[in-house]
This record gives sequence, structure tokens and C-alpha cells, in this order.
Amino acid sequence: MNVKSRPVRQKSQASSGFTLIEVLVALGIVAIALMAGLRSTDALSRNATRQSTQWLAQMCAENEFSRLRLSRQVPPVGESSTSCLQAGLELQVNLTVQVTPNPNFRRVDARVVQRSGSEITPLLQLSTVLGRN
Repeated sequence: MNVKSRPVRQKSQASSGFTLIEVLVALGIVAIALMAGLRSTDALSRNATRQSTQWLAQMCAENEFSRLRLSRQVPPVGESSTSCLQAGLELQVNLTVQVTPNPNFRRVDARVVQRSGSEITPLLQLSTVLGRN
């Protein structure tokens, strides 16, 4: 009997495709990258909102300073509070007027806060000196 032997295949050929572990590792890396991108986008959005809110608060404080300048009188010493509506945002401006060593001038501090329910969030504080016109 003549038996022909078949050549034995060696498994040195590279298999095509990826293993399950490789796919899971790649998915994990993509998920981490996407989460980092989502966090940075959220931070940018919060910073833009905070910046626009502070800009509106500065407008309210500057408006109060302009109102005092246009009255052409030295403002009376004491504290006062006014509300300011800017771009649909309800802000409150607290003015504090103090005497200075020169009686012709007054120091005016404007503190702008935002009220949401019972919570008060300070946004901005500006100071100036007003004199007689």
C-alpha cells in the first residue's frame, strides 16, 4: 500500500480581523476620548454663560453710576437697592455710598447679585468716586 502523505499546514498564517479583546480596548479608548471632549464642551459652555452674565451685571452697575452722575448732585450717604432687568435676567444692584476725606467727593460701591429663589449669587462689585458737577 502506498499511502500518500498530505502536507501538514502550519498555523503560521496571520489570522485576519481583530479579537474581541482588541475591539473592547479600542471602544474603551474611544469612550474615554468622547467623555473628555464632552467635559471640555460643558466647561466652555458654562464659562460663556458666566461671562455673559457678568457682562450684563457690569452694564447694570455702570447704568447706576451713570444715573448718579446725571443727577448732578453728590449722592447721599447710605445704602440703596434697585432691580435691573437685562436680557431677561433679573439682577439686583446694591449701592453703598460712603464719605471721603474730601467733602466734595463720595465713594460709591455697586454690588450686583442674582437672586434665584432664596439663593443669592454675587456677580460683580465695582467702585467709583463721584464728585460735585
